[in-house]
Amino acid sequence: MRLGFFLDLNRCLGCRACEGACQHWKGLGFPLRQVRTFAGQVRGRWQEYYLSLACNHCENPECFRVCPERTYNKRRDGIVLHNSGRCRGCNRCVRACPFGAPRYNLTTGKVEKCDLCVERIENGLPPACVEACPVKALQVLQLDEGKELGEKWVPGLADVNITRPTLRLKAPEEGERFFLVG
Repeated sequence: MRLGFFLDLNRCLGCRACEGACQHWKGLGFPLRQVRTFAGQVRGRWQEYYLSLACNHCENPECFRVCPERTYNKRRDGIVLHNSGRCRGCNRCVRACPFGAPRYNLTTGKVEKCDLCVERIENGLPPACVEACPVKALQVLQLDEGKELGEKWVPGLADVNITRPTLRLKAPEEGERFFLVG
């Protein structure tokens, strides 16, 4: 059983509750999940939506491959963990990740990244970001071999062919959408 995030782009309001929950749960001065806005032409029509992104716990993580200190570990369930105690802050993983998931912590001089709130998962709870989503746009999926759930790529997301992220998306549909304006 592999785990991955699912994001319904039709539901996400861009409220950033997931960002705040991540930052609070991890006790960092910044969130490991970031909400980005996509706006542009897709197949001849204008689209706008939010992409709530953290580590995608890729099948072939570049962060894992490029780290000279071997600070990354991939569990059987697909969760990619980072041992910040062994990290020397070289930032190779930060530069290598096409999704911008590993983040350099200026306070510690080391890299931090989403671990899917593994301690919560192990206690039967969803990640903090998933629990905080007021419209249930963000979820955790169990990805079974041979069973595809949602889209693997949408415009605004980096190329997925190299790292093969476990993130799955419900692509935006035509029709009326609601956005938070701030």
